Amino acid sequence: MKLTVLGPGCWGLTLAWLLNNNFEEICVWGRKEDISDELRTNKRTNKPLTVQLDKKVDITDDLKMAIDGADIILLVVATSGIRAVCKQLKEVGLKSNQVLVNLSKGLELPSLKRMSEVIKDELPNVKLAILSGPTLAKEILNGCPTAASVACDDMQVAEYVQKHLTVPSKFRLYTNSDVIGVELGGSLKNVIAIASGFADAMNLGDNCRGSLLTRGMAEIVRVSVALGASPSTLYGLSGMGDLIATCSSPFSRNFTVGSMLGKGKKIDDILKELGSVAEGVKTSKALCELAAKLNIDVPVSSAIYEAVYTDITPDEVLNKLMNRKLKQEEEYKLC
Repeated sequence: MKLTVLGPGCWGLTLAWLLNNNFEEICVWGRKEDISDELRTNKRTNKPLTVQLDKKVDITDDLKMAIDGADIILLVVATSGIRAVCKQLKEVGLKSNQVLVNLSKGLELPSLKRMSEVIKDELPNVKLAILSGPTLAKEILNGCPTAASVACDDMQVAEYVQKHLTVPSKFRLYTNSDVIGVELGGSLKNVIAIASGFADAMNLGDNCRGSLLTRGMAEIVRVSVALGASPSTLYGLSGMGDLIATCSSPFSRNFTVGSMLGKGKKIDDILKELGSVAEGVKTSKALCELAAKLNIDVPVSSAIYEAVYTDITPDEVLNKLMNRKLKQEEEYKLC
């Protein structure tokens, strides 16, 4: 079998490394400008993490060659590039029997569409699955185990992906039919991760972090359920599981962005220093726009949007959240 990974970033290369023994052939595709000489020649990168790929892995900027004969294709590019890559896949001739698995977490601007919706716009007949969960690349490269969800409307496709991407003792996959819930849980939690890093940098304590995660989760559930997700999915791996990992780890890019914001740094300087995509930045804007359309209150996400896109100070953000009008805590039934 052949696996193709579209996207030579940290997560894409980590997956090529992790799944090495599951496939006879592995190919990593990226734009010419995104493939370093070191990666092309020595199958190795040191930025932002060190990943050493097996010698059998092909590195190419030829998309047609990359997907030729591939059984499973992993889409691991920034959300802003998903539509363009799907247009290219259509041009080079994606086959009806090939399974495309999206692992990018975010919402498209300005359409506010989930990634599966964007992909289906361009590739309406594609066999598509969504993989999401607590998957910090650094920990996976260190050999730490984790689990994630594979969502698809067609459970046979989900089970096919589950079977071939599970790595014994390292990477355990669960199937799920709730595509909306799995996608939104993985996408919206990035905004709350920024809030968590923000609070950590301000030394607000573990009580505050627990409060932020809980109230942030309530916002994720409110918005996601309004868009058709099942509440139980949001308390699973792609929701609560991913939220806990991303909001607690310095390995998280979104947590790091929040930490820098909490220290008073400006977003342009932060992203330049980070040198990689933090999807929560744009997702904060998309989430607030979605919430406004749905007439749903999202105070934590709104505060992060202001922290990212305005000159509000960290102390002002905290005061806005802590001194809002008092209210009753909502309840959700999980089934």
